[in-house]
Amino acid sequence: MLRTLMVTAMTLTATSGLAQDAWLTIPETPAMPEAASSGSANVNGINMYYATYGSAEGTPVLLIHGGLAHGDIWAAQVADLASDHSVIVADTRGHGRSTNNGSTYSYELLAQDYLALLDHLNVEQVHLVGWSDGANIGYTISTTAPDRLASHFAHAGNVTLDGIDPSVETNEVFGSYVGMMAGDYAAMSPTPDGFEAFLDGVAAMWATEKPGGLEGLQSVTVPTLVVQSEHDEAILTEHSQAIADAIPDADLLIFKDVSHFASFQDPDAYTQAIRGFIDQ
Repeated sequence: MLRTLMVTAMTLTATSGLAQDAWLTIPETPAMPEAASSGSANVNGINMYYATYGSAEGTPVLLIHGGLAHGDIWAAQVADLASDHSVIVADTRGHGRSTNNGSTYSYELLAQDYLALLDHLNVEQVHLVGWSDGANIGYTISTTAPDRLASHFAHAGNVTLDGIDPSVETNEVFGSYVGMMAGDYAAMSPTPDGFEAFLDGVAAMWATEKPGGLEGLQSVTVPTLVVQSEHDEAILTEHSQAIADAIPDADLLIFKDVSHFASFQDPDAYTQAIRGFIDQ
């Protein structure tokens, strides 16, 4: 039976001092902690940046960022989780410090990249925490290579185009995120002047209907927590509900008083939710 879990405004405020209108801004993330290891893996014809943190035994946690972003947006989560977990972050193909070889962006290709990275790192299975495009990559792995996932914390993903809120195209908060990522891209990318072409390529992926849709999730066996934010600028709540209904035994977690950028806006509560799921 689906259990809908509501994180109340009172709880969020108590845990992190969340401002009333936190969903209207995107705070800067802190600096990343020192990595245990980092490098560039040659996978699927690209150089894919990665870093690992912590040295705990057990199943590692793989954090996959959203579209246009990079692994360093997980700094707050890494600093907490690495105290008692091994944590892996990476820059998705063409994002951050990773290259692209001219290939068209697709979730199937990006999923293959991450699976190849796990092979490079000799990691058999991970707890996958995916945000936005990261969640979509996770849904793809859940349906194509489920044995590689111990669990999937899937925040703000979509599996059909009608799950996207059309107002996102003119939303000021989402627009500010694009501007933030443009600056990060210029500072981090091996092609620092290529943001416009990069944005066009990622946006084309966003606008392409995903194979399988909701029906394709009905055979998923990976334990999944579908996560939605009350004020999400991009993903409709009813779509997240439909995803949770489609995946056998999935749960739905709704964060109150935050948006698509919940991990930026209330990092402590966000990390607590990850822990509550992967450590159960």
